[in-house]
Amino acid sequence: MSKTNKTAGKKAAPAPAPVSRAQAEDAVRTLLTWAGEDPRREGLLDTPRRVVEAYGDWFSGYRDDPREFLARTFEEVAGYDELIVLRDIDYESHCEHHMAPIIGKVHVGYLPDGKVVGISKLARVVETYARRFQVQEKMTAQIAQCIQDVLQPRGVGVVVEGAHECMTTRGIHKRGVSMITSKMLGTFRSNPSTRAEFLRFIDVGNHSR
Repeated sequence: MSKTNKTAGKKAAPAPAPVSRAQAEDAVRTLLTWAGEDPRREGLLDTPRRVVEAYGDWFSGYRDDPREFLARTFEEVAGYDELIVLRDIDYESHCEHHMAPIIGKVHVGYLPDGKVVGISKLARVVETYARRFQVQEKMTAQIAQCIQDVLQPRGVGVVVEGAHECMTTRGIHKRGVSMITSKMLGTFRSNPSTRAEFLRFIDVGNHSR
């Protein structure tokens, strides 16, 4: 029997049970105690509440569907069919391996096929995926595929730059290092001149910040 057949009949793992706010705050107290602190100390009394509220902000992307931001498009563009690029979209995410921040910029480009979307919506797509636990490579692919699936352009290019604090504040402790990932779809992947034009537009690491 093939590996595929062996796994085909397996049931998906059940969804985790909902966690109450009180349980989340208790978890923070447990971590404080494990770290060597006393969560009953005056300076830490409100820390569980603050951490839970911060998590609600940092991981708000789980509450949104990024495809909905691209649902409204515009076709009155006077026949414009050249490259559209939005560069230097700031983002803050968190590494799913260490829960440490990833901070950087995203550059997005696409070749429209009869319709365009408001540029703020592209930034919202980035924001939604960033505000989840992430691996940078996965986030890059998710942003590109979402734009491709909803807008159906002739091509999409996404480049992500990120500084990973799981590398700069722990482990190897190497600062000043950034990671660059890219995902090219459609003509961005098949046409070298389109890809080169996009990369020239964003000029990663060289243009003024």
